[in-house]
Amino acid sequence: QVHFVESGGDLVQPGESLRLSCVASGFSLGGAAIGWFRQAPGKEREGISCINSHGKFPYYAPAVKGRFTISRDNAEGTVYLQMNSLKPEDTAVYYCATVGIGSSGLCVMTPQSNSWGQGTQVTVSS
Repeated sequence: QVHFVESGGDLVQPGESLRLSCVASGFSLGGAAIGWFRQAPGKEREGISCINSHGKFPYYAPAVKGRFTISRDNAEGTVYLQMNSLKPEDTAVYYCATVGIGSSGLCVMTPQSNSWGQGTQVTVSS
């Protein structure tokens, strides 16, 4: 069974940065498209970014485009989410998961499993 472990969340002030990490056990993360999702209190989980197995053609949701950068180190089996210029509305629990691949090779923000890790809490507040 695949277990994702997210880390790097913290309490920060608006405008600050964080880098989240995603690793997986029982699974070769390097061969899969990986996405980051987040769930704010009282809201549904939303997909915010994904990257294909080769680390190309990343996708960003409009709310984070230009501020967040997804990357991966397949040798280390880790996917990162660099988050800059954080805003209070970025406050959420962040999760990673495998996602789909479209016919063009682009990742698609469709989780491939119903199994989610614990997530990592990001709180942006002054």
